[in-house]
Amino acid sequence: MSLISSLYIGTSGLAANTDELNVVGDNIANSNTVGFKAGRAAFEAAFSETLIGGVGQMGNGTRLQAVQRMFSQGALLQTGQATDLALQGPGFFVVKGEHNGVPGQFYTRAGQFRMDESGHLVNLEGLRVQGYTAATDGSVSGPLGDLDLGAVNSPAKATGSITLKGNLSSDAPIISTPFDPANPDATSNFSSSVTVYDSLGKAHQVDVYYSHTGPGTWEYHAVTDVAGVPTDIANGTLTFDSDGKLTDATTGPFTFNPPDATPQELSFNFGDATVNGGTGLGGFSQFANASATTFTNQDGFEAGVLSRIDVDSQGNVVGMFTNGQSRTVAQVAVASFQAQDKLSSVGGNLWAERPESGQPTVGAGGEGGRGAVVAGRLEQSNVDISSEFVRMISAQRGFQANSKTISTADQLLQELISLKR
Repeated sequence: MSLISSLYIGTSGLAANTDELNVVGDNIANSNTVGFKAGRAAFEAAFSETLIGGVGQMGNGTRLQAVQRMFSQGALLQTGQATDLALQGPGFFVVKGEHNGVPGQFYTRAGQFRMDESGHLVNLEGLRVQGYTAATDGSVSGPLGDLDLGAVNSPAKATGSITLKGNLSSDAPIISTPFDPANPDATSNFSSSVTVYDSLGKAHQVDVYYSHTGPGTWEYHAVTDVAGVPTDIANGTLTFDSDGKLTDATTGPFTFNPPDATPQELSFNFGDATVNGGTGLGGFSQFANASATTFTNQDGFEAGVLSRIDVDSQGNVVGMFTNGQSRTVAQVAVASFQAQDKLSSVGGNLWAERPESGQPTVGAGGEGGRGAVVAGRLEQSNVDISSEFVRMISAQRGFQANSKTISTADQLLQELISLKR
């Protein structure tokens, strides 16, 4: 081992500590980068030289072995933005598109997503978030693909069932005149209204008139405007016993033929009549109190467009529509790797698959060892500034010490050269 070798050993120490400073500097620079994972420089001893005579081995310095990514969990910062997503636990969001001129599928922990002009969920670079579509019944299915939320809507549903609750006064006068849709107020005792939707989502106001026709007996007539003519679209009887309980009711179904829409069947629910084994008090009753409707409901609605979304822990995207309806419209995919620290960093908070990382396992969040999706939050960088400063100081001192090795070897060489004089 010569003095010249000492120079090269010192140089390897300078290079190693420079690499350490580069890694530390990169960590500190990205201390506020969403989803960033800190790097850690790993060094190894250079090839050792066996001394003549077998008295031992002498090292040849050090070199960088690898820069290892530390995938510990970063803190979750609440943003309140519905499209901001974070992962609590292992895994990556999947995005697809062109990055730095290279098309492909990439993986990221940075969930700063938004809706683009075409309605797709994308990251800030415009790469499309990957996931699964949902059917109109909310069931998730289909292959992995782009999440097109702009095409999602809530189609209209025609009313099929109407529920009414209230009281019909037992003191109401008995009306013997047949009900007349053209003169309903004069041929009924009481009325209430309910909105009915047809197959096109058009709303029709239906007025339900009640006529006291005898002791414990009432008729009802559901009237709506059809082409400018008041039309009786459903009618029947309600009967009560001496305790005011509903004993029987005509419920339908009745056929309603709205203009320009598909004919639909309407059924009425006035309560749990005793003839069907009910209490007779769960809907309409007949007591001496004034006639009143206390509850009205129907199962139809108009068409609606997407107004906002919520995302649950499994990545299910629940859409809220302008017609008051909500359903699962998609599911954000989460990918996991057997060796995630072997992924290739390609910039832009993105990672690419490598043979050493293994192939991704893609599915719902919170399942199969994948982290849970947290909406309205972003994962912060996992860089610990205080630890990085300590590493920086250590690298600085190491650099200084190795420079002393070089300067000392240089001095000795100078002394060796001086012996010739």
